[in-house]
Amino acid sequence: MRKRIGKILLILFFTLLLVELILRCGLGFCDALLYQASDKYEYIAKSNQDRFRFGARIRYNSYSQRSEEPDTIKKRILGIGDSVIFGGTWMDQDSLATTLFTKETGVQMLNISAGSWGPDNCAAYLRDRGVFGAKAIILVCSSHDAYDCMSFTPVVGKYPTYPEQQYKFAICELLERYMWPYIKKIVIQAKLQLDPDAQTIAMHRRGVVKKTAFFNVGFDELLHIADSVKIPFAIYLHAEQGEIEAGRYNEMGQEIISWAKQKNVFLLQGIKTEQKEMYRDVIHFNTLGQRHLADCLEEMYCSFK
Repeated sequence: MRKRIGKILLILFFTLLLVELILRCGLGFCDALLYQASDKYEYIAKSNQDRFRFGARIRYNSYSQRSEEPDTIKKRILGIGDSVIFGGTWMDQDSLATTLFTKETGVQMLNISAGSWGPDNCAAYLRDRGVFGAKAIILVCSSHDAYDCMSFTPVVGKYPTYPEQQYKFAICELLERYMWPYIKKIVIQAKLQLDPDAQTIAMHRRGVVKKTAFFNVGFDELLHIADSVKIPFAIYLHAEQGEIEAGRYNEMGQEIISWAKQKNVFLLQGIKTEQKEMYRDVIHFNTLGQRHLADCLEEMYCSFK
């Protein structure tokens, strides 16, 4: 009996060890993108990270930008925004619109973004870190950003998608971060606590949009920052799938367009060229969408010349 139990324990040990190795080496468990809280712009990815997660390479420089270090030899442009330009941790670094832009134009586009960031988050980052000698600033935003303002509700370490440290064991990460929420939702039918980005997606699927009482001050602040260093500021207004189906931006998107016209800011309307096959969900681009975004950013860059 003891030999049998010992054999079972040995088999169990090596099985767990094999699963641990597969999760770590094959899928990138225990190598998640880590975040840090900020009293200026809510949260941001930690600096100097090189991650491999679910087949995607994720790299962050010393300024918490999803880019290589700012190249003092190359001309630089800032690409700022939320999870659309960030690409998500499922998107490989080489497939990002900002990476494609940099390779194809020879002009380095620094990717300054995070999930659910609005124009005010972006402006706060630039006030804190500067513009890195950039020759232009391009904001990638969506209609909901018109009224999606910073609330400083803690997210880092509070949501699994905004971790501040790695799990010690990949199996623990699999169980706690992925399997247990699924069990709670399907078996127990408990209501899951969604992170800000997931909340936005869920609300758009229901046709509901989070809205504050005032237009996001970040638009004016970004224009002021660009004007203060005498460089162009432009907006790429990304369309959500519901807007593509409707053939027009919602009222918040129309407000962003009106603001841009009033302030004489160049705005490219993504709704005119974006297509459903470019999306991985109701808001975010897949690799085809990132390719399209890169083309649009290159078109906007040409308008600055």
